[in-house]
Amino acid sequence: VQLQASGGGLVQPGGSLRLSCAASGSIFVIANMGWYHQAPGKERELVASIRLGGGTTISDSVKGRFTISRDDAKNMVYLQMSSLKSEDTAVYYCNAALKTSAESFLLYYWGKGTLVTVST
Repeated sequence: VQLQASGGGLVQPGGSLRLSCAASGSIFVIANMGWYHQAPGKERELVASIRLGGGTTISDSVKGRFTISRDDAKNMVYLQMSSLKSEDTAVYYCNAALKTSAESFLLYYWGKGTLVTVST
């Protein structure tokens, strides 16, 4: 199983970006998908996650500005980021909790990060 994140880049404060993450490989069901970010010198922390069925958890720091969504037919998760601030600058990682078969345990995977830089 692999997770491939894309969509990062340089954006001005107040701008928008959309991150995408595609999961591929032997996947039976994805229970949960999420986005984390890690700023320089800081720990990785949850930005947003979305459960099978659509329930979401959104960090207070991005609530009202970021939206997470998923496309189960494509095994993809998206993070729409708006009203970006300099403090949103970080490497963004996607994460998935999934089963590779009906009998498997829940397994956790990380994608390689994509850098988001918010700056003038």
